[in-house]
Amino acid sequence: MIRYEEFCRIRQGSDQEHLSVAQLAAELGLNVKTVAHWVAQKEYRPRQPVPRPSKLDAFKGAIWRLLAQHAYSARQVLQRLREENYTGGYSILKEYIRQVRPPTRPAFLTLHFEPGECAQLDWGSAGSLSVGNTRRRLSFLVMVLCYSRPLYVEFTLAETLEHFLAAQQNAFVYFGGAPRKMMVDNLKSAVLSHPAGQPAIFNPRYLDFAAFHGFAIKACNVRAAHEKGRVENAVGYIKKNFLNGLDLTSLSAVNNAARRWLDEVANVRLHAQTRRKPAELFAEEKPKLLSLPVGVYDLGAVRSVHATNRCRVVFDTNRYSVPYE
Repeated sequence: MIRYEEFCRIRQGSDQEHLSVAQLAAELGLNVKTVAHWVAQKEYRPRQPVPRPSKLDAFKGAIWRLLAQHAYSARQVLQRLREENYTGGYSILKEYIRQVRPPTRPAFLTLHFEPGECAQLDWGSAGSLSVGNTRRRLSFLVMVLCYSRPLYVEFTLAETLEHFLAAQQNAFVYFGGAPRKMMVDNLKSAVLSHPAGQPAIFNPRYLDFAAFHGFAIKACNVRAAHEKGRVENAVGYIKKNFLNGLDLTSLSAVNNAARRWLDEVANVRLHAQTRRKPAELFAEEKPKLLSLPVGVYDLGAVRSVHATNRCRVVFDTNRYSVPYE
């Protein structure tokens, strides 16, 4: 078999230079019969490899039938083919199964939301932050309005129920209203339990918080993060665009920087899916949000602590002095 470059030289020598077969054979160092063959060919056709027979050929029909019945593994298919006197190897069988049964990926429907209908909520992790003489875990709560896609993010030193509710209340103030429905993950601050195929059992205080603001709670199915894909993407966006390379000095500093980033970057960027700026779409959605109550929800928490023999109480990793009585 000659190379394509040699074929081009043969055609040029024969058609344009009118060289003989013997002259071309001597120039290219090829056999005369080989050159004569390609002089007679108008197109270059590489030799097609002749498929070699395989021990798998006689069992390909059986493999198709087994895969149509069930999602058998290659090892299980091998065990069944051995019963039918298959003597070939496992590697060639595994490679064939990979070709006829390519890996499947789950398919999801695109969710559509009306203005003011829904928001999605989730926690994200930002590492840790130095506070006094200790380091505290730094978290952030993200809320995204599903129609117009503006974000709200607030950084906290804990993920308690009080932090969970306070950040949401601050988000409502930021947006100037509340959605009619809130989609949450199965975190304990919102969902006490969520048995498969059954309604979720919500945290009573979160239900009271929702009733105070007028929205309904929608819990995603367990291990179904794709159901709240908008906020999942927002968490990743915050980590890559805002937190990446940011010097975390204090909680107030990071929250002030986050507010500027929301107003100057995140909510005025051209969104990849809507092809519009979230701030522009939000102008259409804001009138559809629920009006906020006149008062604010009581977020206070009462806990009992014990004083030490040195007249100290410990609360939230900090020590406070108390009267010795």
